[in-house]
Amino acid sequence: MTFARPDHMSDLDTIPRMPAWVTSGRVETLETVAFLSGAALSHLHVVLSREDVPQTLLRDRLALRAAEACIAFSGRPERAGELRDAVHLLRPDDLPGPAGETYLAWQRAVEKPVSVKALGRALPNVEPGQIATWFDTGQGGPVGRAAMVLEAVLREAPRAEVTALILADAAIAQALGWDHLMPLLAAGLKRADLRKRGDDLRLACHRAIVSSVAEAVHLSADLARRAAHLKAVAPKLRAKGACDAVEMFLTRDAVAPSALPLPDRAARRLCDRLVDLGAVRELTGRDIFRLYGV
Repeated sequence: MTFARPDHMSDLDTIPRMPAWVTSGRVETLETVAFLSGAALSHLHVVLSREDVPQTLLRDRLALRAAEACIAFSGRPERAGELRDAVHLLRPDDLPGPAGETYLAWQRAVEKPVSVKALGRALPNVEPGQIATWFDTGQGGPVGRAAMVLEAVLREAPRAEVTALILADAAIAQALGWDHLMPLLAAGLKRADLRKRGDDLRLACHRAIVSSVAEAVHLSADLARRAAHLKAVAPKLRAKGACDAVEMFLTRDAVAPSALPLPDRAARRLCDRLVDLGAVRELTGRDIFRLYGV
């Protein structure tokens, strides 16, 4: 696998920013906020069509944010660092715990193209028939349909926030013709929003989309720059298996050295080398059991 070095660093700043009028937050009517959420999703659609945006990595990073939001909804204390540890440092016979299960559900949800079968894999404790029923709830625009899915799930299963939010994001993806689910709603909603119904819930979902899309666009630009730098330094890596390791960093939020296709000591040296080159970051601040990511 070979990578082309970018010709101009200015090329990395070409991802269009969200127009300020979309995120102004000065309007409150359902119709106007619905218009703004549609504009936000249209802008994100353009960003996601760009080849320089590392799509798989973006989805995995957004999955972490969605899992963190869901954990907060449930009143648990775990945040991003603890969630990464719960999943990436998991041994073969260990159980991830409730927080880890939430994170794994979101990771599985973004891995495969949207379908009832893929959603069943992400939500193994929910009957496939029930998933299909909830997923087919509602009509109309992407966000309006997502709100109806959210309401239908939480009406029947008030504590199934993770299921509801995954299916709602899947409804948006399907309505927009996206192959993969993009976690958006969870990070933009408040806990109290999940108890709303009807137009109040739709309004909350439209607001959540506007704020979450703005963050996703910013994250896309940041990851595009970081991914380009990693690709640029890749030819400097001499270790056997380094190209496969680079590909892992380009598709995963966090990577443990033990997961890389290299011997243990070589994997740690490669991670240290990439940190020295400014291509990846050490994410934990620890001396042992470290995790690395773009």
